[in-house]
Amino acid sequence: MREVNGEKWKATAGRLFADYGMVLVLLLLCVLFSAITWELQHPEGSDAADQVVRRIRATHGPADAVLIGAGKGDAPEEFVARALAVLKKAGWTGQDIVVARKPAELRKALVEAAAGHRPLSALGVTSRFSQLPLLDDVRQEFPGLGDIDIFRPGPYWGPTFLTRRNLVDNVAYRSVVIAVIAIGMTMVIITAGIDLSVGSLIALSAVLTTCLIREWAGGYNATAAGMILCCLGAIAACGLVGCFSGVMVTLFSIPPFIVTLAMMLIASGLAFMIAGGQSIYQVPPSIDWLGRGRDLFGVPNIVVMMVILYAIAHILMRKTVLGRYIYAVGGNVEAARLSGVPVRRVLLFVYSVCGALAGLGGVVQASKLRTGAATYGQGYELDVIAATVVGGTSLAGGQGRILGTLIGALIIGVIRNGMNLTGVKPYPQKVVLGAVILGAVLLDMLKKRRWRRPRFWTRRGGRL
Repeated sequence: MREVNGEKWKATAGRLFADYGMVLVLLLLCVLFSAITWELQHPEGSDAADQVVRRIRATHGPADAVLIGAGKGDAPEEFVARALAVLKKAGWTGQDIVVARKPAELRKALVEAAAGHRPLSALGVTSRFSQLPLLDDVRQEFPGLGDIDIFRPGPYWGPTFLTRRNLVDNVAYRSVVIAVIAIGMTMVIITAGIDLSVGSLIALSAVLTTCLIREWAGGYNATAAGMILCCLGAIAACGLVGCFSGVMVTLFSIPPFIVTLAMMLIASGLAFMIAGGQSIYQVPPSIDWLGRGRDLFGVPNIVVMMVILYAIAHILMRKTVLGRYIYAVGGNVEAARLSGVPVRRVLLFVYSVCGALAGLGGVVQASKLRTGAATYGQGYELDVIAATVVGGTSLAGGQGRILGTLIGALIIGVIRNGMNLTGVKPYPQKVVLGAVILGAVLLDMLKKRRWRRPRFWTRRGGRL
């Protein structure tokens, strides 16, 4: 009886580790990098604005004029926007708030206030702006100001890794592009295939998007509808490239590794040819809506897009006939064919989806950077494959989970960001990433062997 209970406990523990082991790894990595990067923090952007405005409101009312100062290096636009929004919500009007984005503007506002033209009661500035020599002894230099209060964000001890700016600008943005493309890569690898062209398709999509906007939609004067059509055109073009790879794999039985390696070179060459070796930047500033916009409770639009795509992909793979077909092709392609599964159409679908999602990744890159360049996406295919494998998808095919891929993408993003924060140089980072991939594949093989010893490992002395 005890042996039976022991076997059940082991089986349950094994299932829990298989299902949630990567989540535990992600949490442990976050704890590790939080501990390593614990240091004195200087708030920036909206965090700094919240702290400064809170102190202003504690000692002043809407009748008191306030000057908001922000300069380069402190996320000035985010600081100013947040401070204005909170102050106006608290009752201040636009006439009671002065904004200075440069030291010259700050001096001009202080001179006017000292002369009595525009009185000021409080001065809220960012950390770097507060270090200007002008503010060292502002009352002595401008005696006409009276008892003006200066508020600046105070430093605090905390982990750099967990700062909002790091999590959003570094971890989230890079992980989102990898995670979105990894949806298609997961489907491809589940069918026992591979797609090495996704990195080059990112560059091709970014170049096509910006080139179409420049040449067809009006460049700087392009409308929202025109930009959307250009983005959809680039995504469709990348989907056709993926479809072509699927045709080569299904109709001509060329190994996926060879086909997608060739398409990687072709797509990269096309991107350089279209761009002419130059960056394409003749696009309107509003193109950054997808890459930088935050329309839903301050959550980046690309994160919302990623969540929607993963929800759709999860339903597709777990609840639909097509999802079962994809798993069947990866489990045993001949058995799937004999069972009536349309193998060729399934393979065409997964390679087309992978190409289209890589194209979407290129659109996100172009939107975030407001340019298109043929150098985008270099090395991304390695990160995408690593995220898929780390997330539990077997390279042998037939096994994998979409949500596991999301966890894998976050793990890769956290590892890269943690190494950047701790000063690890690019070359050792490649070593670490390669070791992560190898470890994930080794773990997958050990799980398939049910943690048994390899055949060449003898019981006597453990010798080869």
